[in-house]
Amino acid sequence: MPLQGWKTELARFGLLLGIAAFFGLILDFLLWFLFGTALAYALWSLNQLRQLNRWLYRGAGRDEPPEAAGLWGQVFDTLSQIQRETQKVNARLQADIEHLRASFASMADAVVMLSPDGSIEWANRAAHTLLGLRHPDDNGRLLVNLLRAPDFIAYFESWDYGERFQMASPVNGQVRLSVSVSVFGRDNRLLFARDITRTVQLEQMRKDFVANVSHELRTPLTVINGYVEMLADQAEADTPAARAFEQMTSQSRRMQNLINDLMTLSRLESLPSGRQDDLVAVNGLMGGLREEIAAAATGERTVEVHCDETLRLMGDSKEIQSAFSNLAVNAARYTRDGDTITLRWYADRDHAYFEVEDTGIGIEPQHLPRLTERFYRVDQSRATTTGGTGLGLAIVKHILIRHHGELRIRSNPGKGSRFTCIFPISATQRRDV
Repeated sequence: MPLQGWKTELARFGLLLGIAAFFGLILDFLLWFLFGTALAYALWSLNQLRQLNRWLYRGAGRDEPPEAAGLWGQVFDTLSQIQRETQKVNARLQADIEHLRASFASMADAVVMLSPDGSIEWANRAAHTLLGLRHPDDNGRLLVNLLRAPDFIAYFESWDYGERFQMASPVNGQVRLSVSVSVFGRDNRLLFARDITRTVQLEQMRKDFVANVSHELRTPLTVINGYVEMLADQAEADTPAARAFEQMTSQSRRMQNLINDLMTLSRLESLPSGRQDDLVAVNGLMGGLREEIAAAATGERTVEVHCDETLRLMGDSKEIQSAFSNLAVNAARYTRDGDTITLRWYADRDHAYFEVEDTGIGIEPQHLPRLTERFYRVDQSRATTTGGTGLGLAIVKHILIRHHGELRIRSNPGKGSRFTCIFPISATQRRDV
């Protein structure tokens, strides 16, 4: 169609030049007739451009296009059609935007739309309640100029939004917020802030309850343990009373271990972070870990130690020893007579590693993600025979978090398991040989 229009316009112009040449030859003014015809055509085309400019300036979508013939008529009609289709698309997009904003506006969570430079484009009503932002008064202002908490500014400007960020509401310091940021489009950002005050309070109540109950039970249980052990010593051997006192002693000690672990976990959760000023000689811990494995194992275990003796770990020595001890004792409990347990301490360029690897019974893959949950047991039938409390790996996890580390678990059923504590290399020092 466009090609056909050009051909028609060229034919029309050629016809005009032909008519002008005919009369110019008859009247002996050929050049003047040709020049005048070309000038008239140019002036007509300029007039069409003037009308197009006026139509576009007034708003092409509001008025009908000017009447024109030939190619100019096609140009006007095509632009008018494009404009109408554009208006339809814009109307649909605007309706979608209004629907999305209406949905966000009704949310109890704060929602803030941000441009690539971090300035506010839109915010819902909850953003005023939770963050103190006012729409549309704050539109165009940088978010970091309104929310001035240094930790939040560092989180927002890091562009690393894999984890949620918790902060106190700038409107009410008693309100705790969970903040998440999503990136869309060309580095536009969408910020969500949720009130988690109730959740935080419930979590704190749970921690306080566990700590208080454990503390209250500790003293009477100690008294009970003392009397049970005294009566057990007085009972005659191989009698029903002796066997009953033996079971009572075993179960009371198990309860004592459970309370001790609960109090340890409560303390780890309540304190902000572990001390980082102790230099732990891990090679010095290996002998104690070997003895703990021998005491916890039922039968013989082969213990192999591979230790970088020049590498020391900075942190809380008691907590580090507790974490390593838990892993070593677990390996002893869940291996069989004749199995091998390997302890390793080494480092590469970026991290330091403490590993406990065994050739024991292994763990099914579906259990691995939940092993560090409190009281989670792979096999409930072994709960009483192993003597564990179900809190050991939870304690290990919290200790590593407090030392900026992580716990990695790999296991194959029937072939064994490997528990790896990973520390940043900045948490280690080399001892001169």
